[in-house]
This record gives sequence, C-alpha cells and structure tokens, in this order.
Amino acid sequence: MSGPKSFFLGEDLHRYLVEHGTPPDAILQELTDETVARVGRMSIMQIAPEQGAFMTLLAKLIGAKRAIEVGTFTGYSALCIARGLAADGQLICCDVSEEWTSIGRPFWEKAGVADRIDLRIGPALETLRSLPEERSFDLAFIDADKPEYPDYYEEVLKRIRPGGVILVDNVLWGGSVADASNQADDTNAIRAFNDLVARDDRVDSVMLPLSDGLTLIRVP
Repeated sequence: MSGPKSFFLGEDLHRYLVEHGTPPDAILQELTDETVARVGRMSIMQIAPEQGAFMTLLAKLIGAKRAIEVGTFTGYSALCIARGLAADGQLICCDVSEEWTSIGRPFWEKAGVADRIDLRIGPALETLRSLPEERSFDLAFIDADKPEYPDYYEEVLKRIRPGGVILVDNVLWGGSVADASNQADDTNAIRAFNDLVARDDRVDSVMLPLSDGLTLIRVP
C-alpha cells in the first residue's frame, strides 16, 4: 500500500499528491502496516490514503451524522468516514468477515471513534434490507462484491436523505472498463453498474479519477 492504486499515477507523483493533501496520521499508517502484515497481497483492497482524506473531508463538508458502509475490509475507510462525522454521529459498517474487520477494531479504539461505528457481520444485502426504509442517512460508501453493486445501490439510495451522497469505489477498475477486450465478470459488472448510474435521472453523479475511480452520487 505504499504505492499508488491509481493506474495512471507514478510513484513520485502519487507521493507528491499525498504529501500535499492531509496525509495519513500515525494511526492510519499503523493500520496500513498491520493490514499488509496480516493479509499480504490482499492489502491492495484497502483504499488509498488520498481517498481516505477525501472521504473524511466530504463527510465534514456535508455535515454527515449518519453514514453506512458496504464493505469494510480491515477498517481504514470506516476510520476515515467516522472521523468526518459529527461527534454524536454513527456509521453502520456491513461486512461478512470477522477476521478482517477485527484488524481494524483496535485502531478505531485508538482513534477515539469506536463509539461511532456499528459493525454488522453478515451479508450486506440482508443488513441493508433490515434497515427502515427512511431517508435518514447522509452518506454511504459502497466497496464490496462488484456484481452486487446495483443491488447495494438500490437499497442504499432509498435510505439517503435529499442532499445526501453515495460514494462508489473501483469504478475504473484499473482502466479495464475502457478496454473492450477485457470481458472478465467483475469488469463487466462494473461497466454495467457505471452505465446504470450514468442514465439514472434520480440522481446527479460524477466519476472522479481518484485512486481506482470513485463515483460521487448526489441524491436531489
């Protein structure tokens, strides 16, 4: 995780970019190091530091108090979102892995945000569908099983308040979404999701070339 996740950024430019935003503090760096040590190559699933800084800032900008995350991995993104919430805010995290999420828990405690994070272990769609269909969430982040993106999106969309924001990760998929010769299942799933959002007149959206591609969706 020391290098860029952005396929179009070299090492030097990525380092410059991170250094000229809000860089990861000691706790985030320790969590990154622990993730690498515990899960090895799978650590590529952790969001990039510049994306984490963006998500913290965005949560603050929209005054988020209630947030939901689909796909927590080892807890870096959850920590970043929780830090951006109001002091009495709450982040519901949906994940299926007790093993991976347990890596992040000590760092949530260390950062003083554990009381803002409600981790729910189980299939994310079941967790989402168990929530009241009320437009009460300010912010959502989707970063989980790619073929399930449309279902996650629909369940989250009906629960986001007007003016709220949904963030969706990996929408450029290493650039493969624009490579017609790549017909891998996950690539096609992300293409289909991107097409769905692009033609969805219920929302306003922009695809950002941040990390591996991040779509920002505003609910009018």
